[in-house]
Amino acid sequence: ALGAWGRLDGALVSVGGPPKGTVTGTTDAQWLGAFDSVFLAAVRIARAVLGANGAARLGFVLSVSAKMPLADMAPSNGLRPGLAMLVKQLSDEIAPAGGRAVGLMPGNIATGRMIDLLGHEPTAEDARRAGIPMGRLGTPAEFGAVAAFLLSDAASYLTGCLVPVDGGMLRGL
Repeated sequence: ALGAWGRLDGALVSVGGPPKGTVTGTTDAQWLGAFDSVFLAAVRIARAVLGANGAARLGFVLSVSAKMPLADMAPSNGLRPGLAMLVKQLSDEIAPAGGRAVGLMPGNIATGRMIDLLGHEPTAEDARRAGIPMGRLGTPAEFGAVAAFLLSDAASYLTGCLVPVDGGMLRGL
């Protein structure tokens, strides 16, 4: 963006998903790898973007696991709440200069990773088992539309918020 247009307005920060695992079945090396690839990767990207534009708009792709644990996803469950607090902290730091930080909490979106985790193409039964009131998984386009809105001028008074994109999967407030 800097090379092509001479500026960087913001970024949608989507880091790798850690592997499935339980708390006790995940090794220290796996926990450290997940911390590096999920948490520190997000910090590094934020630093780079804000180094180019202190008033940038940053959207962080989290997960509903920031607010509720997902079965057999201990590394994600442990790291995503920390990323949610990073969004809140970062919004406090950059808002005075006009920057914004928001978190998106996707539920079950029909992506390649979700298909890999399920082991098959998503079905209505998968949605029912996941507790999705809409009865289906979300699409990447639906997630992208929410992300585009949150990073747009139409959302100029939003910062530090965590927005579920989950078809109603989160049961808490």
